Amino acid sequence: MSTKHHDPAILAEADAWRSRDLAVLWHPCTQMREHPHTLPLLPVARGDGAWLIGPDGRRTLDAVSSWWVNLFGHAEPRIAGAIARQAYTLEQVILAGCSHMPAVELAERLLALAPRQSGRAPLAKVFYADNGSAGVEVALKMAFQWFANRGDEPRRTKFVALENGYHGETVGALSVGDIPLYRRVYAPLLMEAVFAPSPDAYLAADGRSAAEHAEDAADALARILDEHAGEICALVLEPRVQCAGGMRMHDPVYLKRVRELCDVHGVFLIADEIAVGFGRTGTMFACEQAGVMPDLMCLSKGLTGGFLPLAAVLATQAIYDGFLDDSRERAFLHSHSYTGNPLACAAALATLDIFEADDVLARNRRTAARMAELAAPLAAHPHVADVRQAGMIVAFELSDGGRKSTPFDAARRVGLRAYTHALERGVLLRPLGDILYWMPPYCIDDDQLDLLADVTGSAIEAATA
Repeated sequence: MSTKHHDPAILAEADAWRSRDLAVLWHPCTQMREHPHTLPLLPVARGDGAWLIGPDGRRTLDAVSSWWVNLFGHAEPRIAGAIARQAYTLEQVILAGCSHMPAVELAERLLALAPRQSGRAPLAKVFYADNGSAGVEVALKMAFQWFANRGDEPRRTKFVALENGYHGETVGALSVGDIPLYRRVYAPLLMEAVFAPSPDAYLAADGRSAAEHAEDAADALARILDEHAGEICALVLEPRVQCAGGMRMHDPVYLKRVRELCDVHGVFLIADEIAVGFGRTGTMFACEQAGVMPDLMCLSKGLTGGFLPLAAVLATQAIYDGFLDDSRERAFLHSHSYTGNPLACAAALATLDIFEADDVLARNRRTAARMAELAAPLAAHPHVADVRQAGMIVAFELSDGGRKSTPFDAARRVGLRAYTHALERGVLLRPLGDILYWMPPYCIDDDQLDLLADVTGSAIEAATA
């Protein structure tokens, strides 16, 4: 359980911290009017494994892996050591026209780990960016320019994405997202995208299985691609789990159908594995569960174990070759100042070392089984409409009376009430609307899982009462 010091001086220090923060900081994804009362700030002085530790000594379980980035726990010494060693050798160098070994080695290892598919040439090149949204921008621009370089007429200028999908909040990434909360105000700035029905199993009609609903969604996608034949350059999706869309999950059969349809229509498949990659859904990459390989794959979040920002876009040789020309205008003229930063690459290499040394995926399977056991009783709560799981992700969909057709009135702020209840009891949950979820660091132990389950149960009860 969490502990808390009651020394007046320490408590005063924490309060002063909050005041200084609110005097100067604008927090992400936050209505700042809610601070400091409706949405309490959690000062974090340090991390230790799955715990966040405040200046007052309070320990809070990080049940959301600090926005899904932390894999092996806070202050993991092997990653910290790799960064420190690299910092004494080379901290940064321009990657345009220069090379450094951490970037080379990381690219080699990522390509060796990437999903493969029988009969397809493997992913062959790596382009680095700074974060997940930037990685999606890279993939979209690559797909668009590949066709532009080829000179096809009419030009392919559109993208297909999924309803309820999310790919980041830069303008290009937001254009292929379909969560109104994020995109509505910026709609006049966004490029045109075509949205296909989501294969989300939660939307399956009564009596339809997750696989059958996925097939229905694939049939709808086929009609869209037929209608827009010759206009689409790429389809972008989150394999297996639409994370920001409420941890909504779909059957892998959908990915198989999408791969087939993209091939038929000459459309590139972009797999946004930013949140679901690196073991989150049970396999190293979610695409593996369908036995498919995308043309472009976006990686970030867990890539560095949660230590430093870095993204990687993996591309096929055919896409890379489409930019080779005597003209610089046909090159991929996209750049970030910190592209392929050596410190971030060193952190990513240490992350891959840990996967090998600790047999992480096998350990995750055991942890996921325990998470399933602890989540099962919560499905009986009268206001839980669904409990779903994909590997190390478990989600609890709350609705009025436990019916899919009757979500809670937004004014009741059920998710926020659950959040504050859990935080007071030493667990950091960050609901997606009225959907609670577990996405903990892989180092979480049985005692911490028990705490997580107990607090989640009481949070659901308190929030829906």
